[in-house]
Amino acid sequence: MILTAPANSQNLHEATFQKLRSLLVEGVIHPGSKLNERELAEQLHVSRTPIREAIRRLAADGLVELITNRGAIAVQLTRDDIIHTFDVIANLEGYSGELAAHNMSAQALAELEALQYEMMASYARRDLSNYYRLNLKIHHAIHQAANNPVLSQLFTQVNARIEALRFRSNQDGVKWEKAVGEHQEMLDALKARDSARMRKVMMQHVRNKRDVVIQQIDADSKEQVMA
Repeated sequence: MILTAPANSQNLHEATFQKLRSLLVEGVIHPGSKLNERELAEQLHVSRTPIREAIRRLAADGLVELITNRGAIAVQLTRDDIIHTFDVIANLEGYSGELAAHNMSAQALAELEALQYEMMASYARRDLSNYYRLNLKIHHAIHQAANNPVLSQLFTQVNARIEALRFRSNQDGVKWEKAVGEHQEMLDALKARDSARMRKVMMQHVRNKRDVVIQQIDADSKEQVMA
C-alpha cells in the first residue's frame, strides 16, 4: 500500500522555501551567516524537514552555499564578484528588454502596466517588501515576453546571486525614486515598441543598481575600518 503525503504538505514546503528566501533577500539573514536548522524551524513554526528542503533549493538557486564541516552559509560575494555579476545581468536584461519590445502581446503589456500601478502604490506607501515583490514580477514578465527560455533561465540563475543587494539598493530614498522613474521609462519603451530604447533603459537601470550597491559596500567597509 502506498501512503500519500497530506494534501497541504507541498504547500507547507513551498511556503517555508518562500519565507526563508525572503529572509535572505531582505537581509534579515546577513551574508556569511550560518543557517541554523533548529532555530529556523522554531522561527517559522515548522519541522526541520521543510527547512532542509528549502536550504537545498536555495543552494541550487545560489543564495546559500553548502560548505563541508560548516553547513549552510548565506552567500557572501566579494566586491569584484558583485561588479562582474551586475555587468552580466545588465547585458541579459538589456537583451531581454530588446526582445520583449518586439514580442510582447497587447494582453501581456496591459498586465505589466497593471503591475506597474500596483508597484507605484507600494512605493507611495514606502512598502519596500511588496514593492520588491512586484518589481520582480515585472522583470519576470519582461523576460517571459522575450520568449527565449534559455535567456530567462540564465537570468534567474545569475540574478539569484545579487537579489539581496538589489533589494537593499532601494533603501536609499533618492535612488529608489530614480529606479521608479526608470521603470516608467521601460513601460513607455515597451508601449512604443522601441527595442533600442528598451535595451538602453534596462541596461542603465541595472548599472545604476550596481553603482548604488558598490557605494553602500564601500561606505560599510569605511565604517568598519573607522570603528
